[in-house]
Amino acid sequence: MADLAATRALGSELAVWLLELEPPRPLLLLKGELGAGKTSLVQGLAAALGIEEPVTSPSFALAQHYSGRREGRISHLVHLDLYRLEQAASADELFAQEEEEAQSLGALLAVEWPERLSQPPALAWTVELFHGGEGRHALITPADSLG
Repeated sequence: MADLAATRALGSELAVWLLELEPPRPLLLLKGELGAGKTSLVQGLAAALGIEEPVTSPSFALAQHYSGRREGRISHLVHLDLYRLEQAASADELFAQEEEEAQSLGALLAVEWPERLSQPPALAWTVELFHGGEGRHALITPADSLG
């Protein structure tokens, strides 16, 4: 991906793919160094969901909830950032709360820094973002190939 716009476009495409799946939809585990484009990808997810408010990294708030309209229906996104949680128990607790909330809303759930969890969630797509050569690259692993 050449730039942030391409990373956002990938996020939009991912949202469309995920919304075509029957619930429960897989969540997204976003991996990558600081500045790799994780929040930019979430901005693309939000755009595809019709979310108009600015999407920023929830590093200090830990979690952000967004609502929008897509194809005349209300859509939801939960954006979780576990970077500041150094204890797996704290990350696991917050994740469990936000996953339950996302499921009750029918929301897409995007988790930055999932490495902080004691174990990865069962139904998740992993998106690894990294720099290399001419820009950013993404490696996407769908849920059914993680086993």
